[in-house]
Amino acid sequence: MRTAIIYGGRSGEHDVSCVSAASVLRWIDRSRFEPVPIGIDRSGSWYLQSIPDDIHSDGHPLAVAVPGQGAIGFQPGSGLTCNGRSLDIDIVFPVLHGTFGEDGTIQGLLDMLDLAYVGSGVLGSSLSMDKVLTKQIWEQHGLPVVPYIALQHHHYLGDPARQLDRIIHQLELPVFIKPARGGSSVGVHKAHDRQELENCLADAFRYDTKLILEKSVTATEIECSVLGNREPEVFPPASITPTHEYYDYEAKYQDPDGAHFSLPADIPAHVADRISQLALKAFVAVEARGLSRVDFFYSEQTGELYLNEINTMPGFTAISLFPRMCEHGGLPYQQLITRLIELAREEHTLRDSLRYSR
Repeated sequence: MRTAIIYGGRSGEHDVSCVSAASVLRWIDRSRFEPVPIGIDRSGSWYLQSIPDDIHSDGHPLAVAVPGQGAIGFQPGSGLTCNGRSLDIDIVFPVLHGTFGEDGTIQGLLDMLDLAYVGSGVLGSSLSMDKVLTKQIWEQHGLPVVPYIALQHHHYLGDPARQLDRIIHQLELPVFIKPARGGSSVGVHKAHDRQELENCLADAFRYDTKLILEKSVTATEIECSVLGNREPEVFPPASITPTHEYYDYEAKYQDPDGAHFSLPADIPAHVADRISQLALKAFVAVEARGLSRVDFFYSEQTGELYLNEINTMPGFTAISLFPRMCEHGGLPYQQLITRLIELAREEHTLRDSLRYSR
């Protein structure tokens, strides 16, 4: 099967996406799949590539979408087209993180192209990208979440002092501030006093018009891999202990000693079982498909568990926690890639069986 590996993109997670795609390209089973790397540069243009590193436009054909044809075309005269017009694609692995990657936008385009693709569909992707809506759905399903407040930019500008008072009264300080539809801890802050809170809000609003503010809890961060469509399976969780005050952007991507990982998580067996149960319920509640990493907070002092967020296209390098948790649970990296492609074709076959007119 000719498999387009799409990566890069306009989000702040462009570089992480390139590394993830390079890992997928290295490990994909070439006896079954013919990989076609397609890089999206930081301006949003698509180019056929030879290897998924820094995306090159010079000498590389510009890719264009062909709606309804199950194909991706290229500039005329590139010499890399199929039948002079397009390169037929069987499956797409959108190794894209964050905005324009796991927010439903690329998924909607691929649906219009009538292409099977790895991961959640439009609804599961867009819903999971919005931390506020995700928590609201989880609450409706009776799942535990950290106390939070949603804050719209125009409401804050209308009366900043009143909104600051509301946040401090309802959540108490310190408080976490996050863009509602962001990733990789970009724009995320921990505010310890009123002035710091005001400054952090101003910065976070640079990345989104809606924020989520969460009560600070003393807890260990636990992550759990979920794989499947309508009958998902869960893998043994891992725990993260940051060496920074919290697991911020620097700890994730800039400081090689920013965090310590334990796989399996260093937690009691009954807590791991509870996390597995909650991860499955969280996955199903937002109608996720294919794969997701579900993140938790676990308070050793109180024994309480809180759902933090769900990531529908987690980091996919060979050393990323998602594939490592799968491998620890008995599914090696190459087999994981194959299983995800099989799940994508299964979901596409189901969608193709539906009628959209009488």
